[in-house]
Amino acid sequence: MHKTVVNSSTDSVRDRPPMTALVVGAGQGIGLEFVRQLLQDQRIDRLYATYRRPPSDLLAIADPRLRCLPMDITNEGQIANVVRDIQTETTALHWVINCVGVLHDGTMQPEKSLRQLNSDQLLRYFQVNSIGAVLLAKHLQPLFKHRDRAILATISAKVGSIGDNQLGGWYGYRASKAALNMFMRTVAIEYRRTCPRAIVVTLHPGTTDTQLSKPFQRNVPPEKLFSVDRTVQQLLTVLDGLQERDSGEFFSWDGSQLPW
Repeated sequence: MHKTVVNSSTDSVRDRPPMTALVVGAGQGIGLEFVRQLLQDQRIDRLYATYRRPPSDLLAIADPRLRCLPMDITNEGQIANVVRDIQTETTALHWVINCVGVLHDGTMQPEKSLRQLNSDQLLRYFQVNSIGAVLLAKHLQPLFKHRDRAILATISAKVGSIGDNQLGGWYGYRASKAALNMFMRTVAIEYRRTCPRAIVVTLHPGTTDTQLSKPFQRNVPPEKLFSVDRTVQQLLTVLDGLQERDSGEFFSWDGSQLPW
């Protein structure tokens, strides 16, 4: 098993013909920055971006290649509708990056002990962080059945690694990200049969200066707290270097492979 993605592929994004991409959860943070940086690549000839609430920063981007679509990833009907909408304009997606995730939302906070567990919060973590991603993969499958290199990447988190868990706590977030990793590993196995050129991976972005991490940045060394610009640049480098044999794996922002 190799440990590091090497960005030396002759099949890199810059060597391929025009591509169609989708960023899910593009209303803010990492997702919004993916939109901005992908639009800087002129090989992206069409970019779809989904959001849950109308985001002024996303909707203010004036680029004819960009189309913004409302979608709540916890609603399978909305996922299906967005995919059908995309299919009216294209038969193929080359890059899909799912950036949806929840750690806290004003009413829920990550649990520090068993005393703080409740079923409603646990279900919410799984609906947003796990189930939505695999339903997205279900409905996107026809758009990956083509002969070009393609990527389905989902933002996970290192705390979802069971083997790396040394501190405990954050029950719902950890477990939902571990479930996400298993879902996407299983998707990768099926996609090898049905969409053999699709590379399915989960990604740990590192601690990024976003609303998700704001309450938990106090003990993060400055050099370990990334701007969204740096995070997305690093993740795009990892994605550029992926090979088909990497499908089903879990990668960190620096290209190293993480334990399950």
